Amino acid sequence: MSLYFPISSLPQIQLPFSSLPLPSPNFTPIPSLPFPSSSSYSPSSSSSTFIHRCRFSSMAGGFDSFNAFFSCRVFSGYGTGEFSSGSEEEEEDDEGNGSDEDLLVGIEHLHDINPSSSCLPDRWDVLGLGQAMVDFSGMVDDEFLKKLGLEKGTRKVVNHEERGRVLRAMDGRSYKAAAGGSLSNSLVALARLGIRPMKGPTFNVAMTGSIGSDPLGSFYRSKLRRANVHFLSPPVKDGTTGTVIVLTTPDAQRTMLAYQGTSSTVNYSPALASVISKTNVLVVEGYLFELPDTIKTIQKACEEAHRSGALVAVTASDVSCIERHFDDFWEIVGNFADIVFANHEEAAALCHFDSKESSISAVRYLSHFVPLVSVTDGHRGSYIGVKGEAVYIPPCPCVPLDTCGAGDAYASGILYGILQGVSDLKEMGTIAAKIAARVVGQQGTRLRVQDAMELADAFSSFQSDIGSSHV
Repeated sequence: MSLYFPISSLPQIQLPFSSLPLPSPNFTPIPSLPFPSSSSYSPSSSSSTFIHRCRFSSMAGGFDSFNAFFSCRVFSGYGTGEFSSGSEEEEEDDEGNGSDEDLLVGIEHLHDINPSSSCLPDRWDVLGLGQAMVDFSGMVDDEFLKKLGLEKGTRKVVNHEERGRVLRAMDGRSYKAAAGGSLSNSLVALARLGIRPMKGPTFNVAMTGSIGSDPLGSFYRSKLRRANVHFLSPPVKDGTTGTVIVLTTPDAQRTMLAYQGTSSTVNYSPALASVISKTNVLVVEGYLFELPDTIKTIQKACEEAHRSGALVAVTASDVSCIERHFDDFWEIVGNFADIVFANHEEAAALCHFDSKESSISAVRYLSHFVPLVSVTDGHRGSYIGVKGEAVYIPPCPCVPLDTCGAGDAYASGILYGILQGVSDLKEMGTIAAKIAARVVGQQGTRLRVQDAMELADAFSSFQSDIGSSHV
C-alpha cells in the first residue's frame, strides 16, 4: 500500500532545495482516543580522551586535568587503553576518528570561536537541538559487562567515578573517538547525503547545544564542521564537554554510559531564537529531556519554530528516558511535534503499551496525535504512520555488524525524503531503510562519505522511476 501526504489540503513550507512543497500537517487528536496520562504510570527504575595512535596516561584527575596536554599531547583519563585513530582512508571518510592535527588546530583557536562572524547561510534546512557528546567506542564481550554489573543494550547516565571505573576496566582495549551523539549522527548523515562534488553541499545543516571550552569541545566542533554540519553554540567558559562510552558486544548490541558534563545545561537565548527563526525543520533530541530545566528550553524553541513556520521533529531517543520523563515528552509531542522518530520499544513506551504490543499498533496510535510517525523495528523492518494509517517498510538485506546508529541513520533518511519533496511514504521509508542498512553493516555510527554519495545517486534515479510510474 502506498500512502501520500495530502499536500493540497495542508499548510506548506517551501524549502529552497525541494522539488515539492513540504507539508506541515496540523492534525487535531481524535477526542475519543485515550490520551496518554501519567496518573496510572509507574516508571521503571531502572573517558577519557586520547592521542593519535598512542596510549592513555593514567591520571586520577580525569577530564578535569588538561595541563599536561600541551606538553605531551595526551588528554587525561583513566586507564591505559589504546586509542585507534584509524587509517588515512578512514580519516578521509571522517567516521569520527580524531587526529592530533584536528585537536591542536581546535585548541589553538579555542577562544576565537564566534559563529556569527562566519560566513553562514541565510536559512537552515535542518537545525538540531541536542546533546553534544564525544563518543568513545570499543568492542567488549558479555563477561566484561557482567563483571561491571552493566545490563546489555541499555543506556545509563553515570557520574565521574562510575565513568572512571569503566575506563579502568578497559585497560589495553582499543578505542575510537567521534563527535558523537544520536542527533549528530543523523545530521552528519543528512549533510553527507547532500554532498555534490564540484557543486558544494545541497543541504544547510546545523546543530546547537552545549560544549565546554576544553579540547574535547573544540574537537567536537571541528569534526562536525568537516562533515558540513555547523555547530552554532559558543563554548561554555570553563565547561567540560560531555562524553559517552559505547560498549559493543559481538552480537552487535551496544551498551552506553553517558557522562553529561557541560552538556547537561542547554539554555534558551536570543541567539538561539534567531537561528530557529531561520530554520525549516527543527529536530529536538529526546535525550535533552533527561536534563534539569531543559524542558523550558525545548518548549520555547518549539514555540519559536512554529511561529516561524518550521516543522518540529522529536527523537524518542531512549525507553528509560521516556519512562522517567513521560509527562514532559507528551507536553512537547502532544503540543508541538510534527514528526516523531522512535524504535519499537520507545514507541510502545510513548503509547503506554506493553513492549510485546505490535509496532503497527503503536504507529497507528501515535499517528492520531502526531502528523508523521516513524518507527523502526530492527530486522523486522519499519513503519511510517499518518492519521491512523501505517505503511510497512521491509528491511534492506545486510549482514549486521554494529546496530549502533541504525535508528539515527533511518531518521536522516526520513529528513532527506522530506527535504527532497518525497510525498510517497513507501518511497521515503525505503530510502531511510537503505541508509540504515549501510550503517548496520559497518563498524561505527556514521554514514561514510562514499556510501552517502552512492546512495544519493541511487535515490536520484530511484525517485525518477517512482515518479514516472505514477504519471
